[in-house]
Amino acid sequence: MSVKVAVVYYSATGNVHELAQAVAEGAEKAGAEVRLRRVPELAPDAAIDSNPAWRAHVDATGDVEIATLDDLEWADAYALGSPTRFGNVAAQLKQFIDTTGGLWQQGVMADKPATAFTSAHNVHGGNESTLLALYNTFHHWGSVIVSPGYTDPAVYAAGGNPYGTAHPGANGTPEEDTLRAARYQGERLAKIAKRLKGLATD
Repeated sequence: MSVKVAVVYYSATGNVHELAQAVAEGAEKAGAEVRLRRVPELAPDAAIDSNPAWRAHVDATGDVEIATLDDLEWADAYALGSPTRFGNVAAQLKQFIDTTGGLWQQGVMADKPATAFTSAHNVHGGNESTLLALYNTFHHWGSVIVSPGYTDPAVYAAGGNPYGTAHPGANGTPEEDTLRAARYQGERLAKIAKRLKGLATD
């Protein structure tokens, strides 16, 4: 048996999308079955069209399946990703989170491991506060927070954020060090999920 990991994210211009793919790859490396899902875009076309990179990313990722509550019921573990918006979670992902009340009342997300990743324009542009905001949701869900901590050299090489992988978008697209940290984070999540389900062999 393998564990099931849902990687659910919002990305405007593609940085968080790349991190999400890397997290999914890491979980798959650890033997997990993964669903990579994006949440719906809420911004009007006028706003999207005002930024060519935003429009290009929306058009390029149309084939990525939209997240549903079924994905949360299906999964044994969660990885949520969002760009930072004034140090907080983007409205698109927050809107999806706000639909989980029924599942929360049923205890669906309780005792399941969860982690988060993000991207801000600057190194100190709200990355840590956005991750902590996502962890607030996990506290309410009763999930088991699985941050990367300083448990692998990949974390240090990517800037040393113990809360989760974070990328400064002003530097361009995520570099390999950052993607390696995201893969490690996904792998760690899957391994912890295996331990919690009694499936671990290491």
